[in-house]
Amino acid sequence: MAEAGGEADACWSDMDACFNTFDKDGDERLSPEEFRLICRALFRNDKGHIYPLDEDKARHIFAVFDKNGDGYIDRDEFVFCWNHWIKVIVRPVNVFLIVDVQNDFISGTLNISNCVAQQNGLEVVAPINKLLDTIPFDAVVYSLDWHPSDHVSFIDNLPQRELHHTSPISADKAQTYDTVTFAGPPLMKQRLWPRHCVQDSWGSELHKDLKIVDNAIKVYKGTNPEVDSYSVFWDNKKMTDTTLSSQLRMKNATDIYICGLAYDVCVGATAVDALAIGYRTILIDDCSRGVDMADIEKTKNTVISNNGVIVNSEDVLGMIEGRDRRPELGYKLAMELKKAVSAQ
Repeated sequence: MAEAGGEADACWSDMDACFNTFDKDGDERLSPEEFRLICRALFRNDKGHIYPLDEDKARHIFAVFDKNGDGYIDRDEFVFCWNHWIKVIVRPVNVFLIVDVQNDFISGTLNISNCVAQQNGLEVVAPINKLLDTIPFDAVVYSLDWHPSDHVSFIDNLPQRELHHTSPISADKAQTYDTVTFAGPPLMKQRLWPRHCVQDSWGSELHKDLKIVDNAIKVYKGTNPEVDSYSVFWDNKKMTDTTLSSQLRMKNATDIYICGLAYDVCVGATAVDALAIGYRTILIDDCSRGVDMADIEKTKNTVISNNGVIVNSEDVLGMIEGRDRRPELGYKLAMELKKAVSAQ
C-alpha cells in the first residue's frame, strides 16, 4: 500500500490523473476498495505516516460521493468528490484566529495565572508570533473582549440586576467565578468575573509583545452589556453574531486554526461554534492557556468528538500546505457536504 502515496503525490493536481491512478481495474468506476486506497494515500503526512481511518467512517464518506447508490463512484460522481472534497483537503483556505490575547488576561484584572489552573497567559505570545512569522495563512483574525463598563459578567455590577429565584447563589453570597441566574428576560446563567477588558482601557488592548500583522481582521465581542460573549462567532445566548462569519465567507475559508485565551472559555467556545457551523477546526494546544484543567480537558474532548483536531504549533505548516492531511478533518468535510446536499 505504501506506493499508493507516491502515485498520489503526482496526481492531486489533476482530476483525471487521480481517477485513473486509483481505478486499478480500468472499469471507469471506483469500488469501495479502490476508494479506500485514495483515503490511504490522502490521509498521511509528508513523512509517509498513514493516519488510520475508521472503517465505518470510510463507508460514510464513500456513500456521500456514491450519489446513485450503486456501490461505485463513477467518473461523473468523482467530479463532485474532486472539486468539493479532495481539492479542499489538498489545498485548504486557512484562517488563523487568535482569541483575546489581551492585557487583562495576562497581567491585569483577570490574570489567568490566578485561576485554578495557574497557567501563564504570556506563554502563548512567543509560539503565536512564530506562527505569524513563518506560516503563510490566508487570513489572520484577532478577537478582543470589548465590554462596556456596565457589563453583566462583572461581579461588581451584580447589584444592578435582579437574580431569578432559581439562582444557585444569592447576590449577597456570590463570589468571583461563581455562577448565578439572572431573571431576564431571557433567563440567563452567568459566571461572574472580575471587571476586565473594558472598552478602550489598557486591559482591553492586545498584549504589546503580540505581533499584529498587516491586513489582519479584528473582531470585537462582548459589546452588549446584557449578555456575555465567549465565542468569537456569537454571544452566549445566540442572539447576535459578530462580523466573523461574514469575514470568513468573504475569504472562502475552509480551515480555522484557533488559539489564545482562555482555552476552556473563549477559545473553546469559539472552536465548538466553528465546528457547529461546519468549518474544519484545528485547536493549537501550545498556543492556548486556560482557567481550569478539568474544563480544558472537557474542551479538548468536545473538539475531538466533533471531528476537530488538536495539534501543536510545529504541526501547522504541513497542514496548511496540504502535506499533512488528517482524516478527522476529511470526515468532517464529507459530513458537511452530505448535509448541504440533503438540504437542497
